[in-house]
Amino acid sequence: MKQFKIGYTAGVFDLFHVGHLNILNRAKEQCEYLIVGVSTDELVMEYKNKQPVIPYDERKEIVESIKYVDQVVPQMNRDKFAAWEKLNFNAMFVGDDWKGHALFEEVERKLNEVGVEVVYFPYTLGVSSTIVKEKIKV
Repeated sequence: MKQFKIGYTAGVFDLFHVGHLNILNRAKEQCEYLIVGVSTDELVMEYKNKQPVIPYDERKEIVESIKYVDQVVPQMNRDKFAAWEKLNFNAMFVGDDWKGHALFEEVERKLNEVGVEVVYFPYTLGVSSTIVKEKIKV
């Protein structure tokens, strides 16, 4: 039996790469059922001020096809507590590049209060969608 029943992670998943795969794999190793929030194009524009390279519907289809993923939902805002209220997960998985950020310290406190554990995974060094974009420009 795995440590958690329902796990949740979220991201843009633009230009899908091994770092994305690592997070999904590690999350599924710890939970029986993995829900993944894929950021909508509108949300990405709102907080990153740039359009994803791959449109939402295609990013959603890519993530749905990964064997570690049980369910994909649209992430229309960055409110992780609201996501918990809707999805009722008992673990949220996040890359450790977010550890210590004010955004996650507050959400971690609120989630811990309702029994949700926030699990940080090591960031996959040397790969990101930004790095992939830079390599394509060369």
